[in-house]
Amino acid sequence: MRSKLTATALISASIIALGVLASAQQPKYGVTVRTSDKSRLEKAKMYSWTRSQPSADATIDRQITAAVDKELAARGLTKGTAGPNDLVATYASMTRTDVDLKTKTADGQRPEYPVGTLLVELRDPASQKPAFSVRLDTPISGDRAKLEPEINAAVAAMFQKYPIAAKK
Repeated sequence: MRSKLTATALISASIIALGVLASAQQPKYGVTVRTSDKSRLEKAKMYSWTRSQPSADATIDRQITAAVDKELAARGLTKGTAGPNDLVATYASMTRTDVDLKTKTADGQRPEYPVGTLLVELRDPASQKPAFSVRLDTPISGDRAKLEPEINAAVAAMFQKYPIAAKK
């Protein structure tokens, strides 16, 4: 009897633990700042790009870098070319498909929708330590015509968390 009770308790505890783990893994959408070194960013005047994990789609790559360039220019940073710069900019992007586990469609299926993740970092060129690291997870449309405005809005939302306000 005792072993049945212990086994039942273990199974119940496992189910509860899995429920807690599953709820902890629910996607959280929005902007998350991971690192922000305001003093380093205040001193910076020039930046350059380095490649890390860019979009495989060349059009999306250009749209993301153009949106970041625009936000950095609004904060007084100049895009440098060859030679030493104060910061190195990089980004990584990915898409995934999320499933709404709380809803079913008329035919019993769980709705799926695309989600974009974008990570932008400004790093110290010597140490490669991030001076600013920001991530955005957001549902996106699958429509390529809407993608550029979505990218621009996403990058603008990310840079609202930048510790130096845009110059008017």
